Amino acid sequence: MAHPKRKISKSRRDKRRTHDKAKMPSLTTCQTTGTVHLPHRAYEVDGNLYYNGKILVESAPVA
Repeated sequence: MAHPKRKISKSRRDKRRTHDKAKMPSLTTCQTTGTVHLPHRAYEVDGNLYYNGKILVESAPVA
């Protein structure tokens, strides 16, 4: 097995890990429905499936 020849300092280790952190997802608001959703994703409102402010799949009325 490989063994390190020198100790990696905390600052060098932490520099390598600068991108390993959680980020908040960016959210957008639909101008048609007013719901908050992830951008470039389909989202559901009252059983209807929307994308880009337009209805993709309309829910069937319940009898």
